[in-house]
Amino acid sequence: MAIFLATALLSFNCVMAQTAPQNPRAWMRYARIGAYGLRADNAAAIVQHATASGVYGIEVDNDITGRYESFVDPTSKLQAIEKVARRAHQHGNYAFVYISGFECITANADSSPHSLAKDHPDWLQRKRDGQPAVFHAGIAFWVKKGDEDAWVTPYAPGWRRIYMERVRQIAATGIDGIYVDIPYWKTDYTGWENSWASFDKFTVATFRKQTGLNAMDEKEVRLGDFNDPGFRTWINFRIQSITNFLADVRKTAASVNPKIAVIPEIWPGIEQSAVSVGADVYQIYPVVDAIAHEYEFGSGNDHTAASRGEFEWFMYQVGIKSFRAFAQGKATWILNYSWDGNPRVKPSDAMKNLAMSEVIAGANFWDAPGHVMAGSNDLATRKQIFAWIKQNQDALYESRTPVGNLGVYFSDSTRNFYPQFLDHYRGVLLLLMRKHLQFQIVTPRTLSSFSGNVLVLPGVRGLSPDEFTSLRAFNAKGGKLVLTGYADPTLKKLDHAVSIGSSPGVEYLDSAKKNFESPPPDSQSKFLKIIADSAEYQVQASPDMVAYVAKADGKTHWYFANFKGLKKGDATVPDPVKDIIITAPLSVGATLHFVPFLGAEESISGTQDRGHVKFVIPEIGRAAIAWTDH
Repeated sequence: MAIFLATALLSFNCVMAQTAPQNPRAWMRYARIGAYGLRADNAAAIVQHATASGVYGIEVDNDITGRYESFVDPTSKLQAIEKVARRAHQHGNYAFVYISGFECITANADSSPHSLAKDHPDWLQRKRDGQPAVFHAGIAFWVKKGDEDAWVTPYAPGWRRIYMERVRQIAATGIDGIYVDIPYWKTDYTGWENSWASFDKFTVATFRKQTGLNAMDEKEVRLGDFNDPGFRTWINFRIQSITNFLADVRKTAASVNPKIAVIPEIWPGIEQSAVSVGADVYQIYPVVDAIAHEYEFGSGNDHTAASRGEFEWFMYQVGIKSFRAFAQGKATWILNYSWDGNPRVKPSDAMKNLAMSEVIAGANFWDAPGHVMAGSNDLATRKQIFAWIKQNQDALYESRTPVGNLGVYFSDSTRNFYPQFLDHYRGVLLLLMRKHLQFQIVTPRTLSSFSGNVLVLPGVRGLSPDEFTSLRAFNAKGGKLVLTGYADPTLKKLDHAVSIGSSPGVEYLDSAKKNFESPPPDSQSKFLKIIADSAEYQVQASPDMVAYVAKADGKTHWYFANFKGLKKGDATVPDPVKDIIITAPLSVGATLHFVPFLGAEESISGTQDRGHVKFVIPEIGRAAIAWTDH
């Protein structure tokens, strides 16, 4: 969960107005996010500080729904939201407000006759044995001594009616967005991990009405048994419940303010944890306007950017590139943390690494210190990063169409029921990234528009009927399916299907975990030969750098992120990569516009080489973007 702490506001004399886009929600694509604690008296100071420090998209928090007192009476907090929205618009900026999803804290509940759990015990999520989802100090650092931390079910009709009324009231203030934090089934606290909650009377009744199954009956729903049809139905129901709730929030808000955006904050990424808590970003993207991913990748207790080595950085890229594929043009915000006090790491270096890794992949950078939402580890560095992003926002955030004919398939249904799918999928993407082979991630929603001719299905199984239909159509058009690991026998029978008995993704990932610099297993050569084509766009560079090639705004763009030499909690300045060679068709033009991360544009002239144009980039430090005129 992202936690908000109010920070001191610095005074600035200069206020820089932004140019408002014509599309009322286009600002989300270009957002440079900073967060602030909202009180009744600080709206002007928030907007002044945010705008002057380069923030474009101001997050404010007074959490009407997540505090029982304001859930009951939101009057004063609504007035503060209206003030900050009006101030932001006066400065050409945008503001969005934080509200909790299913969590509601009652302050000093131990000494009060009233709390959410005391007043409405039937609203609470529950384990199958009836234990309510009520927690106290010690369960999480944001729950103070004496407070009650209650988690409600979205199917409690009384709670949902009041919640949606609060959404309508917030939308009526004129705020630009509503940020819904962690709408989860509560399965991530200690002791709740394998509960598969919630088994409250409202949720159980809804499930039975929709499916005919009794979730309380162990014979009908065998919790944790992924081969059990009843449990699979329970998994799908829980995921659909969260998705439907967010769709309802958006519909409710838009009924009052058609321009408003709904942006949920979701912690699980592509991992199996999405199945446990029920918040699946693949399913959620179509029903909201953007997602803020509180996405971490690392080991141990410190998941900040300062703790990542090369392997973790590449896995982070796999996650973000997947989000961008799921988003289908909507904005992807990343609320992640750069530095957590490590004395061997400069905060500014950690911030720069985090920022470049996200924007190069097409996501929006949210500067936040430690494990809270508000403030900055280094305000001067924030201003420098945000200024560079603004200067290059078109190259970074125009819709990208990856070049090449190769696709890699993400199957949501396979991930849900076969946890080992993630190793197959991640390993294939890691191999392609390190070989600089251009690819695009294809999903069930985008398969029909995929224009490539080779599609890798890494360990894909348990496909839905719609997926089978789409894959057969792709095959009928001459598309080649490359099946790795387990493959459904039906797919093996298709005309243009090639089945590899081994699992190159799993093998490559296992090798990378042991020694990231070791050569790939011999089994990779067969796989690479099968998927190889005469790529028009080629990149020759260190395998410790990612290089994406895409069409954006009618021009060919290259996006580079360098992780060479980065070590966990120690080395946070990558070793420069020299003499990067990129090759493209002559039609792109003879001039490469090159912009190093946090640097200014320069030009590189190309040379003709056997019907192509070749550019040599002398050096890339952290990252760079480049483009040609066509």
